[in-house]
Amino acid sequence: MTNPFLGRRLMLIGFIAMLFGVILPFLMVIAVIESTFFLNFLSFVFSIGGLLTGIVGIAMYSAEQRSRREE
Repeated sequence: MTNPFLGRRLMLIGFIAMLFGVILPFLMVIAVIESTFFLNFLSFVFSIGGLLTGIVGIAMYSAEQRSRREE
């Protein structure tokens, strides 16, 4: 049996990562922080990583709920 809160935790981590992936470019556009290649790449990685982590979290949460219903 897996941790019942793992799916929710992964969804939360994915949401926070995607939020950083949106906030960083916004701060670059309004010139609060300077746009560099590293920050652009980092915001891209946060966006894609957060999306993938969130999808995995949703899948794990759904599988856990489905197995609880069958019991």
